[in-house]
Amino acid sequence: MTYTLWSIRHGTWKATDLVTLIGLPISAGSLAVAILALRKEAGNEADLAISWARTLARKVTEGEGLVRSQLLGKDFQRINLRYRLQAAPARPAKAPPVGRLFDAPPAAAPRRAPRPSLPDITNYYCGTKPARLVITGAAGAGKTVLTLELLLGLLKVRSDTDPVPIRVPLAQWDARMPLRTLLIKRLDDTYGCPAAQAGTLVDQGLVLPVLDGLDEMDPTLPDGTPDPEAPRARAALDRLNEYRDPDGLGAGPVILTCRTDHYVALPRTEALLDAALVTIDPVDTGAAATYLAAQTVGDPQRWQPLLRQLSAHPTGPHGELLATPWRLCLVATVYRRAGDPTDLLRHATQADLDSDLLGRYITDVAKNIENRHGYAPGQIHRWLHHLTSRLAPTPDNPAAGTDLALHDLWPLAGRVRVGATDALLSAALVSLPTLPFALHTGEPALFTALIAVLALGTGLAHAVPPLPRRLHLGRLPTARGLQDFAFSLAGGVLFGLLAGFGIKHMFHATSAPEVCLTAGLAFGIARGAMDAMAGEMEPREAATPRTVIGEAAACGLVGALAAGLAGGAAGASLDGLPGGLATGIAAALAVGLGGSQARRYVVFLMCSHRRLPFRLARFLDWSCKAGLLRHSGPSYQFRHRELQRWLTENPTPVP
Repeated sequence: MTYTLWSIRHGTWKATDLVTLIGLPISAGSLAVAILALRKEAGNEADLAISWARTLARKVTEGEGLVRSQLLGKDFQRINLRYRLQAAPARPAKAPPVGRLFDAPPAAAPRRAPRPSLPDITNYYCGTKPARLVITGAAGAGKTVLTLELLLGLLKVRSDTDPVPIRVPLAQWDARMPLRTLLIKRLDDTYGCPAAQAGTLVDQGLVLPVLDGLDEMDPTLPDGTPDPEAPRARAALDRLNEYRDPDGLGAGPVILTCRTDHYVALPRTEALLDAALVTIDPVDTGAAATYLAAQTVGDPQRWQPLLRQLSAHPTGPHGELLATPWRLCLVATVYRRAGDPTDLLRHATQADLDSDLLGRYITDVAKNIENRHGYAPGQIHRWLHHLTSRLAPTPDNPAAGTDLALHDLWPLAGRVRVGATDALLSAALVSLPTLPFALHTGEPALFTALIAVLALGTGLAHAVPPLPRRLHLGRLPTARGLQDFAFSLAGGVLFGLLAGFGIKHMFHATSAPEVCLTAGLAFGIARGAMDAMAGEMEPREAATPRTVIGEAAACGLVGALAAGLAGGAAGASLDGLPGGLATGIAAALAVGLGGSQARRYVVFLMCSHRRLPFRLARFLDWSCKAGLLRHSGPSYQFRHRELQRWLTENPTPVP
């Protein structure tokens, strides 16, 4: 490349040199393929899979442990849920009749007290043969808490050959996609495992599917009752009944959660075969009173009338209303520091109680949780309501979504609006800072045309939403990395040829084809190296919503540096410092902005003025600390589905 620039500068460029230059990427590609053929990963597939699973288990423990902490909030007191084995519609698994959430011996137990007769959820599942479990319960009964306790318990006692439990929300699963593909996608999206490694883990039986929310796959009927047809849920059950263990001789292990009424509404022929079906019991009045009494802050006498009412009428209507952990958590949050808990006795129906508690919930959270950014309750409500629009059902997916990913929120501001703004802004950022340098070169028309073509191409490319990208040097010598490098290199050469001959005919610049081809080659090498490294090859720290944006920005900065140096060298060889600055800055901006989720995220925030805070990530992180949202890998989720549903139905705060 240095010789090419020198030859163009001194007028010794020949046609044979052009052929040599075009052959350079072909030779480089051949050499890379040869290196790839010689490169082999040490160790057999089984040993590698065990190593990958060990790393993956650590990442799952960290991520799901954070989710459990956010669900429990600042209070470490937990309700020891109980669940009972139910008669399965067909081919039940063998399992204990009763179990509970965790093993809690009596406080004053003797030194050698016998073990409790009821197993905790981890031992309960380990005693289920075959290892297929369906967890059902009412809305807010604690299915997610029970599932997380089981998942983390299995990881705690896991050996190297045991599968790693992976929790997968079912709301977005199109059951036409095989379960294997769903698991691979989840491992890639959430834990950074590439498709090849994830496929090996699944095929080796080192992944245990923990499928959360079968009831969320289909919308309810107009009256709010479950749809017995439920086509997506029934298709998912068909897939799960086809799922086999690695040797193909038995039913594959799986854990499934669903609301009781939705599971019961399905035809008896549509059920998970060879599985134990358990239902979480309602929280008894004594346990509810004990939990609420422990939440008192300030004057404990405020709670006494409510607690006496519950004790006097354990089977009364208010005892039934406060029989789920979710409502008990709402009551404890709303009345923790102020208010009269006896107001709850005014509500005779579940809908009235939920409307009252949820209407106060955000206000009390904003008051009682550290709020140094000054978020007002009304703002919090409206911002969260706007975010629920991204989770609304669509014709292709009639069930409400659950995951809010920062890099995927941009359609909220309008697809056409964001795409057009992104394209115009990108073209302006490439052209405006570089035009002053182009006008001060010896050939202003040539450099202006080059920058205009580059800005136009950048703008058109940025009208299409980018995909998440992460830098990883280990991806460069792989087949996918070499393929991306070759495509970018070929695109750069083609761009240089077309731009060069076009400028030659328009501006009669004799050296335009050679200069543009060299610049295109340099641009292609820089962009190809970035594309080849933009990916993830090893299981790593579970991606958080912020890291997806941050790593996309880092990827753009590295590409900008490489492209700026290459483009600057090409421009400087033709017209010295002004030409180098013009082409270097333009190339750096074009590559640095290209494919960046960070760029699209900023454009989305600009287009969402007054609908969302500009420091959106900071607000969402605060919402997780406040107990309104929770982290789920690279996404956010509402803490509870009932809160999401209520915010969807109430665009403004309820007085």
